[in-house]
Amino acid sequence: MVGNYFEFRFKIEPLQPGSEILIAELGYLGFESFVEEEDGVTAYIPVEEYEEDLLAQVHILQSDEVEISYSKNEIEKVNWNEEWEKNFTPIVIDDRCSIRATFHPSAETEYEIVIDPKMSFGTGHHATTHLMIQHILKNDFTDKNVLDMGCGTGVLAILASMKGAHIVDAIDIDNWCYQNSLENVERNNCDNVSVEEGGAELLEGRKYHIILANINRNILLRDLPVYVASLEANGELFLSGFYEEDVSAIRKSCEELGLKYVEHLERNNWVAVKFSK
Repeated sequence: MVGNYFEFRFKIEPLQPGSEILIAELGYLGFESFVEEEDGVTAYIPVEEYEEDLLAQVHILQSDEVEISYSKNEIEKVNWNEEWEKNFTPIVIDDRCSIRATFHPSAETEYEIVIDPKMSFGTGHHATTHLMIQHILKNDFTDKNVLDMGCGTGVLAILASMKGAHIVDAIDIDNWCYQNSLENVERNNCDNVSVEEGGAELLEGRKYHIILANINRNILLRDLPVYVASLEANGELFLSGFYEEDVSAIRKSCEELGLKYVEHLERNNWVAVKFSK
């Protein structure tokens, strides 16, 4: 049924690094959310996004060095939310930014983000969100106009606001992410964050000092011209949602559009790249 999710429960031996590699591969193929268990990983993908031959593309499932078994079950969104409440754990990034759910105790960090993740991607557990947060922490956002494209839970927009951004636009094409970001932005009292539902078509005529886009390789390559057109002179573009081996293709496209490569961060073969205009 449309709107439902397939829940895959993977048992992994040995757990590490098998768990990290599996999450990275599944995320690349469209799995949206993950819960790390004591003996493996539970992963979720929309029913309408799943194809029967999808797992054949997961290299680690063919590995002789890791033993993985799995079961598949179709669930409704509400059941997934219950799983999050039972399994979502707080995370601290670079000892400066903590992300926790409403039912966790407060953390003593410079920045604390409180979220209800629901079905939305972007809790800080996945490497790409983690890397983008690292970029935000090490760069100046004071008085900047910022775009968070593909905002998911809204954590990047929220952190940009906490770091002194002037205004932040958070945009996602998925209604579930839009609703979740609205709730999380309000929960963190970020009055300068505007959440919108839609895609790159919303950017016409807009200008930003900083653009954050954590989506996937193909969408980024498709929408890069729109991002660059929306970037102020001397502006900064941060991209994630792809593997380290994809950096050359992303870099080539960005440089053809007049951007300069600055640096990239890597975690579990996922990367987040910084460009300047």
